[in-house]
Amino acid sequence: MYRYDVIIIGGGVSGCAAARELSRYKVNVCVLEKEEDVCCGTSKANSGIVHAGYDAPTGSLKAKMNLRGNEMMESLAQELDIPFIRNGSLVACQNKEDLPRLEALYGRGVANGVKGLRILNRDEALEKEPNLSEDVYAALYAPTGGIICPFELNIALAENASMNGVEFHFRTEVTGIGKQEGGYRILTGQGVYFAKYVVNAAGVYADRIHNMVSKRKIHITPRRGDYCLLDKCAGNHVKSTIFTLPGEFGKGILVTPTVHGNLLLGPTAVDIQDKEGTNTTRDGIAQVLGKAGMNVKNIPMRQVITSFAGLRAHEDGDEFIIEELEDAPGFIDCAGIESPGLTSCPAIGERIAGMLRERLGLQEKERFIATRKGVLKPETLSKEERTALIRENPAYGNIICRCEMVTEGEIIDAIRRPLGAKSLDGVKRRTRAGMGRCQSGFCSPRTMEILAREWKMDIREVTKSGGNSYLAVGTNKDVF
Repeated sequence: MYRYDVIIIGGGVSGCAAARELSRYKVNVCVLEKEEDVCCGTSKANSGIVHAGYDAPTGSLKAKMNLRGNEMMESLAQELDIPFIRNGSLVACQNKEDLPRLEALYGRGVANGVKGLRILNRDEALEKEPNLSEDVYAALYAPTGGIICPFELNIALAENASMNGVEFHFRTEVTGIGKQEGGYRILTGQGVYFAKYVVNAAGVYADRIHNMVSKRKIHITPRRGDYCLLDKCAGNHVKSTIFTLPGEFGKGILVTPTVHGNLLLGPTAVDIQDKEGTNTTRDGIAQVLGKAGMNVKNIPMRQVITSFAGLRAHEDGDEFIIEELEDAPGFIDCAGIESPGLTSCPAIGERIAGMLRERLGLQEKERFIATRKGVLKPETLSKEERTALIRENPAYGNIICRCEMVTEGEIIDAIRRPLGAKSLDGVKRRTRAGMGRCQSGFCSPRTMEILAREWKMDIREVTKSGGNSYLAVGTNKDVF
């Protein structure tokens, strides 16, 4: 039996943020993740938006976590060496009749503590964003809104936690939990675990984990969102994140630049039953392409390079649940973490670590490592520095992904670093190899060869995303 002080179930941004915060203390922590890597659920397919905090109801936990997470994000991004841009956001209002709704959103934002909010008239909005629809009547401007890469944030949190002693066990799906003296017995496909405290950060599966230990049941509905990603040549079409006025199912179809220079459209909001239902649909993509143009004109739709869908964990109460259960002492829920969950994750981690610090009487480490460096990107170096790097390590002069200019050296780094990439998608999330215009049409065979070589396995064992997602069949001679 594996024994820990704290076991976190789920390797998304919430679970990894909690792990990173707990790694500040003298405590034995483990993260259990059912997939082959972190960032394989809700955290891998979302808008990458750092919300300002005007949308959540005043006084709600969502509002508090949103504002605190937004405040923490800039320094966190610097510590973890990940890109973050405070590009601001605009909520577009198309007619005078909807102005009271925009004003109500402004009032809620002020009440929530969001700084710098302004309502812009038509001319001011168009001056800031010339590609807004000519029909725009007014817009709510939030200068504290931002954009971040959800993959890099999730991976950086996990790597930093690992550097500070947190253990990660992958392909370890929780199948049962039972209370016993001094803690919880956790059954998995990889053996039995014991923990004094359990943190349930299982995303769309958090209700199943919760309902194993509590008589007060909760229910989470997977809410699918379709997206379209445009090539980098469209990345400057807008500078701010453009939202529509929020409705019953959220913030509607947004148009936003990404930190890597693309343009992103989406998401839709469709409640489904399948907790693995990340397939895109014709209707969903049509809705994204049709509605994106309501607030932003002349979007170059021919530059769409891929579409994808993600799931949000919508809890019936429409609120974050971050608490120790009354009928299950020692079990802490981190459930219903949908938008603005990405923004809130630093605050969520802080809150969970604070709860456990108090309950376990934790002491801070003398040598907590607060910083980590991301995968070295030669394109960020000066010509002289890059020449010296290639002379020292020729792999950094061998381009594998031409669209994103990713080198063999970067891919090797992604594989060898803490919690290194084990699959094609793992490499993609760490280096962007395969995320460009050709969508890995050129680089995937070469990346597979590197994975097989580094992990000392047959190329037929290389997967797209773990499990049975094999990419090659036949003999090695037949494959390429």
